[in-house]
Amino acid sequence: MERRAATNGVVYYFSPLLERRGVPHAFSTRVGGQSPPPFDSLNLGNPSGCATQDDYGRIYANYDLLQAALRIGGRTRCWVHQVHGGAVVDVADDFESGVKADAMVTTDATKILAVRVADCVPVLLATDDGARVAAIHAGWRGVIAGVVPAAVARFRVREPHRPDASIIAAIGPSISFDAFEVGPEVIEQFRQRFSTDAPVGMRDDGKGHVDLRAAIALQLQRAGVAREDIDISDRCTVRDRDEFFSHRRDAGVTGRMAALISPADNDR
Repeated sequence: MERRAATNGVVYYFSPLLERRGVPHAFSTRVGGQSPPPFDSLNLGNPSGCATQDDYGRIYANYDLLQAALRIGGRTRCWVHQVHGGAVVDVADDFESGVKADAMVTTDATKILAVRVADCVPVLLATDDGARVAAIHAGWRGVIAGVVPAAVARFRVREPHRPDASIIAAIGPSISFDAFEVGPEVIEQFRQRFSTDAPVGMRDDGKGHVDLRAAIALQLQRAGVAREDIDISDRCTVRDRDEFFSHRRDAGVTGRMAALISPADNDR
């Protein structure tokens, strides 16, 4: 994963694998927007259940800045009401943003898929020709629910004429293994889901840590995505406070990053 500063001041990360396929995409940071503290400055969403909120006019302006940085300002942003589950929806002409789901898939190059995160893992997918893309929000519950393999399966179903088509994946900045302390009940769910391959570490007091990005990479590979077709960020949203918002670090009073992706426009 590589970092880029756009001419309008927006800073974001991108996947070299996706960029080589001509797929417009970004994993945003908190740098380059218009929002004041504690949402400074490229805030792309409000915290749920928190009395402190950012102005939505600034949030929408921040999305405009990010899309301008990607040179896809004219495309329509699509989003879902994220519920930490395993549901995947298709984005077509009749799609209405706000449906409950945690992943979206589209082939419509006039659309941008956007998921919001503030510690959870953003995952972007594309077919090797860039014609079909997906945006996935994967917290630990979404990983257990199988939202990532469900999105890969939706790709397979929608590509019957190309059954062996490669899928490119990018796993973005998120909470890291060291920062993601969980209780024994969460450790047990990952052990049930991943068996001996569970990317967990248990302490003597019963608590432990989970590597969400490693878990997702394992799910992708089990679903048939080659390891060499997966980009993985090493940035931690909790640790790298100058670059990222973090729900856990900031006790819920914080903004949101977003992962955006749109199909390659091969007609241009």
